[in-house]
Amino acid sequence: MNASFKTPWQDPDDAKRFDVLRTQLFSAVLGDLLDQLGYQQQFLPQAIKPIEPHRVLVGRAMTVLEIDLDDAPATDSQPFGKMFEALDDLKPHEIYVASGSSLAYALWGGLMTTRAKKLGAAGAVLHGYHRDTQEILQSQWPVFSMGSYAQDQAPRGKVVDWRVPMDIGGVKVQSGDLLFGDRDGVVVVPREVESEVIRRALEKVQTESAVRQAILAGMSTVEAFERFGVM
Repeated sequence: MNASFKTPWQDPDDAKRFDVLRTQLFSAVLGDLLDQLGYQQQFLPQAIKPIEPHRVLVGRAMTVLEIDLDDAPATDSQPFGKMFEALDDLKPHEIYVASGSSLAYALWGGLMTTRAKKLGAAGAVLHGYHRDTQEILQSQWPVFSMGSYAQDQAPRGKVVDWRVPMDIGGVKVQSGDLLFGDRDGVVVVPREVESEVIRRALEKVQTESAVRQAILAGMSTVEAFERFGVM
């Protein structure tokens, strides 16, 4: 193989890399590899699920910090805070990741979906609720949340900053981290181990396929684990 050749997951073009991940990997195998590397708390809270179970989410985090208006400076009267600026700052293949507020209102809606999709963003992950469900479904664009709730954010909460480090349910999230989401959860892959995790995950998927075929052929789970080392 030419030394300069790079497999798709090594390509600096994220679009090619993410296509490979979207079609070949799943959240559980990435979580397993992170466990093996000592990153054992990388799944966002279990309640964060895709609106449509079949949606797969792959992209880079753009963190967005929300707060309740009860916690905001009394002199700041700008509706939604910096939400519009944060939304407009989304880059292609980025994921809008919002957290920090209470569960008293929705953090995402239909018009936000329209704008984010137009910008080429990869999806939204909300440590909270979404609304305008039907509009989002019609967009065929990945939104992961804790459920739907029509209560408006405007008089109740605001965005105070974005592209800042965040803690979501005990999971550290930095802008630029790789996120992978499916119906089983959303996993955060830190940049410093991204290439190794992807390489080993692709290898593990191939091994698991061999295990599946062996079990279908009659091999016991004990023998399969002894031979292949995965289960």
